[in-house]
Amino acid sequence: MPQTPEEESLGSLVARATDHISTLVRSEIELAKAEFRFDAKRVGMAGGMFAAAAFMAHLCLILLSFTIAFVIAEWLPMWAAFLIVTVFYLLVAGLLVFVGVRRLKGLTKMERTTRSLKGLKEISHPDEPSLPLGDRPLPAKRPVTSDGT
Repeated sequence: MPQTPEEESLGSLVARATDHISTLVRSEIELAKAEFRFDAKRVGMAGGMFAAAAFMAHLCLILLSFTIAFVIAEWLPMWAAFLIVTVFYLLVAGLLVFVGVRRLKGLTKMERTTRSLKGLKEISHPDEPSLPLGDRPLPAKRPVTSDGT
């Protein structure tokens, strides 16, 4: 005969709650895996399409470069027209590198996250020093006595 909740022991209630929680966690993990697989397929397809579009745009840029060079060649020698187009692209590439380097110098190195994690560590283990692992002193070794203490 099943017991009513009032008649069940605290141990059996905790065991049931633990079982329900572990079942819930496993179900949530399976749901997350299924959603991740679905999203990963979509991201993969979209990434492939972006790559194809970038390749096509690159081909168009090459053709546009030739067109510009041939138009400039109407007024200048052919080699000068192609040299002008090439120098233009070198200047644009140099500018992009300059801007990219400036952006990298502005990185924060995750300072706020590091500070937040150190704070969480201090909260969870207030009695431990907050030194990095390599800087912590080793615990003092005490000799073992004959009685094992």
